[in-house]
Amino acid sequence: MANTNIKRALLSVTDKTGLREFARFLSKNGVEILSTGGTARAIRDTGIDIIEVSDFTDFPEILGGRVKTLHPKIHGGILARRDHDNDQFEMVEHDIQPIDLIVVNLYAFEKTVSGGDNFETCVEHIDIGGPALIRAAAKNHLFTTVVIDPQQYQSVMIDMEKHKGKTSSNLRRNLAATAYARTAAYDAAIAGWFGDQVDEPYLEYFAFGGKLQQKLRYGENPHQTAAFYTSSELRPGVSTSDQIQGKALSYNNLNDTDAAYELVAEFDTPACAIIKHANPCGVALGETLEEALKKAVACDPVSAFGGIIALNRSLDTNMVKALGELFVEVIVAPEADENAIELLSKRKNLRLLLSDGLPDPMTNDKTFKQVAGGFLLQSRDNGQTVHDDLKVVTKRAPTVAEIADLLFAFTVGKHVKSNTIVYARDQATVGIGAGQMSRVDAAHIAARKGNEHAGTRPCVVASDAFFPFADGLLAAIEAGGTAVIQPGGSIRDDEVIAAADDAGIAMVFTGMRHFRH
Repeated sequence: MANTNIKRALLSVTDKTGLREFARFLSKNGVEILSTGGTARAIRDTGIDIIEVSDFTDFPEILGGRVKTLHPKIHGGILARRDHDNDQFEMVEHDIQPIDLIVVNLYAFEKTVSGGDNFETCVEHIDIGGPALIRAAAKNHLFTTVVIDPQQYQSVMIDMEKHKGKTSSNLRRNLAATAYARTAAYDAAIAGWFGDQVDEPYLEYFAFGGKLQQKLRYGENPHQTAAFYTSSELRPGVSTSDQIQGKALSYNNLNDTDAAYELVAEFDTPACAIIKHANPCGVALGETLEEALKKAVACDPVSAFGGIIALNRSLDTNMVKALGELFVEVIVAPEADENAIELLSKRKNLRLLLSDGLPDPMTNDKTFKQVAGGFLLQSRDNGQTVHDDLKVVTKRAPTVAEIADLLFAFTVGKHVKSNTIVYARDQATVGIGAGQMSRVDAAHIAARKGNEHAGTRPCVVASDAFFPFADGLLAAIEAGGTAVIQPGGSIRDDEVIAAADDAGIAMVFTGMRHFRH
């Protein structure tokens, strides 16, 4: 592909950032500028001559602005192949002039939806002409340059200066690839929103898209490449956070921080979670964040070293001082006061993220997991268990204090990789067994970890799924369990209940499983 002269450009943008400077550059290089509406006014205010699209096509904007650029003289000028004799003949026949550069960004549909506007307003913010222009220019990238983002202006100007008013084939191809990715993501956002407006949760087609937030040094391992993309539905957390200090976040930092923040968002009282490899190694509630931190660290202080700390309250100086000498990779919180930020600035390697909000654990949005040749889509695990959901199945009922700890432990278990056993006492984990193929092994590991540090006697026990045999329960009892919470539903429930009664402990069923893979 050869370099292409830029003689005529169409500019129609929502984001006016850098528009005037770019228009001046084009005008200085002898480029004729076509434009519409607010874009035309912004350019004209700088003293640059422009041609209104309606004058160029000799056809007015109609339908309240819904039809501006949808015209053969526009799309013919964009799509015409300069090396195709028949295309050139038809252009002459129909008085169509070539358009070499398209500068378009789209109506802010995603922002309109996230702002909570009504159905009619959201529909009106679905761009029709913009995607049509972008896709046409990208298709004809052999001859047409397409720009969709103000951040691309600089590279286009540099390329044109380097090639004496022309754009290179390499630049045009790269811009076309970005353009198609943008229109795909835009359509995915529209499809996702429209899908939420109908009764069928799983339509025949599903699309998702995102915008590059950060190129990462590598993925889970150094030999893997990676990047972080944000979706149109910004859930409070890593995607909405401002990084106040510290080195660039890694793939594993982002993954662990997300897991930690989703966990603490489950609780109304001050909560602290410490995460390693997307699993909690300590979680606690307290009257204050510093109390919650102290209790969370006590669960497994060895694993807490180099962990991710998530908080569900504003970070203050007392919390920072409570960290002591503990080495932490990331702290994420809704906000922080200035004194706390200043204190943390002395920890040069610590990354501090402030999200300005907590994710809603009850949101019924979708999560997905990639598999070979496709992906699995499901609703978020937003199930919550409260006191009234509990069914006492043993002779002894749990005490009020045990019930509080059972509900806490079961909520924590929802965020631990299966098979999961969680031991807790006084609103804090004292032992966590995660990601085991055998539930009895999870019980033994949680006991071993607990007895190395906080001690598990006495404690309550939470299991993310039912006990298929009594052996897992017996291991938990041996560790000091006095009350157990589990979904129930095993064909051997009677055997497990009998074992609990023989040991004199309390057990409740929730009827809700929380597998996590």
